Amino acid sequence: MSDIVTTVSGAVRGSTSGAVWSFKGIPYAAPPFGVNRFRPPQPSARWEGVRDALGYGPTATRGPYPEPLDQYLPEPVIDGDDCLNLNVWTPDPGAAGLPVMVWIHGGAFANGSGAVAQYAGDRFARDGVVCVTINYRLGADGFLLLEDGPANLGLLDQIAALEWVRDNIAAFGGDPRNVTVFGESAGAMSVITLLAMPQSTGLVRRAIAQSGAGHHTISESTARLIASELAVRLGVAPRRDAMAAVPLDRLDAAQRALAIEIGSTPDPSRWGEVVVNLMPFEPVVDGQSLPSRPVDAIRGGAARAVDLLVGSNRHESRLFLLPTGLMDLVDEPTLAFMAGLLGMDAGGVETYRAARPDATAGELLDAVTTDWMFRIPAVRVAEGHVAGPGSTHMYEFAWPSALLDGRLGACHALEIGFVFDTLDADGGDALFGPDAPRELATTMHRAWIDFATTGDPGWAAYDLTDRSTMTFDVHSDVVRDPRAGERVLWDGRR
Repeated sequence: MSDIVTTVSGAVRGSTSGAVWSFKGIPYAAPPFGVNRFRPPQPSARWEGVRDALGYGPTATRGPYPEPLDQYLPEPVIDGDDCLNLNVWTPDPGAAGLPVMVWIHGGAFANGSGAVAQYAGDRFARDGVVCVTINYRLGADGFLLLEDGPANLGLLDQIAALEWVRDNIAAFGGDPRNVTVFGESAGAMSVITLLAMPQSTGLVRRAIAQSGAGHHTISESTARLIASELAVRLGVAPRRDAMAAVPLDRLDAAQRALAIEIGSTPDPSRWGEVVVNLMPFEPVVDGQSLPSRPVDAIRGGAARAVDLLVGSNRHESRLFLLPTGLMDLVDEPTLAFMAGLLGMDAGGVETYRAARPDATAGELLDAVTTDWMFRIPAVRVAEGHVAGPGSTHMYEFAWPSALLDGRLGACHALEIGFVFDTLDADGGDALFGPDAPRELATTMHRAWIDFATTGDPGWAAYDLTDRSTMTFDVHSDVVRDPRAGERVLWDGRR
């Protein structure tokens, strides 16, 4: 069988490993620099002959994760302008009708790439799926709303990648009518946001959102405030040509300094909703590319025919609180202040405490913020989608990492290696440590494949009566309405 596949832009040469073909670094849009800076993605130029697709392409412009998160979330940096590229793994380029899964990475819309070792799609291909991972513009380049520029360039990149899949994936053995888009954290927020964007119509058959849902957007007014503030710090006008003339390293430093200031001085009167999202560059409800908040669009019937799998991890916030030392610094006044910022009163905090009588103030803050940021938004999307006809399923990942004396728990991003069945990937044990249960990886990986293939991951669909939720652990089982007492606390608040 040939290792050359012809796309609409030209032929690419991949490589084989066992029974899996991989094609890496394929451009799906033109480099977003020069005349294309701060503009919607433009078509990739065609090429003559055969283009080598043997290694990952350039990654999007970004800085490193802040310390000490960089120790837990390793990611490669590959220089080059042609960063709007994707990677394909397939069991058989000569096949037809294979299910397709397109992965959108996380990273708070400021970090990440499709070249992270844990995201390798070879295990999906081994099991009969065509897997695609993508890059998209991040930070200011992807989500800054300038006076003369469109919003949500990073999301428009994702749509361009899905259009590439629609037009090309059959050449790799995939079925363009059976595409599952899946992602984690900002990638999951992107997944749900894409479902609310008119331009995604017909591109997605199924969707999986891991630890991110439909609340995480900012208003147009807040986005313009952020752009204006960044422009002032750089001494330029908040317009495309002026911002594009700023050296990349200077723009990166300025946007990171701005994010740090917002996080250290959480003043809603100054920064609006960003003080609780802590992401100054994220999807913007601009009334055009994104007409409304994704959760509201889902409630209104958007993507109602799309099958949906959504969930979160039990101790999401510990990744941000524990390695930094913040969790052990939280006292009762800090817990009360932070919970109040999220809309939770003292009585609600006591409900959380009653279920965890031995918990510290920091551990209670983890429980409250995990629900606010991740679990409750996932529940709201599921509630809004159950009318169908697309299926709705929920899960919770509960297996605790052994790291940091076991206190890291089932933290943010821990489930990714289990979903991809890549527990052995380079750097993967930075979160889960030694002896992670491979049986759990087999179980989750199979559930994701089954869902992508049929819309049924193997447990009862979610409804407003039983609220069946698969809990993934050493012994996985379906739980009816987990932690219902804490869930109802957020009614009318989140």
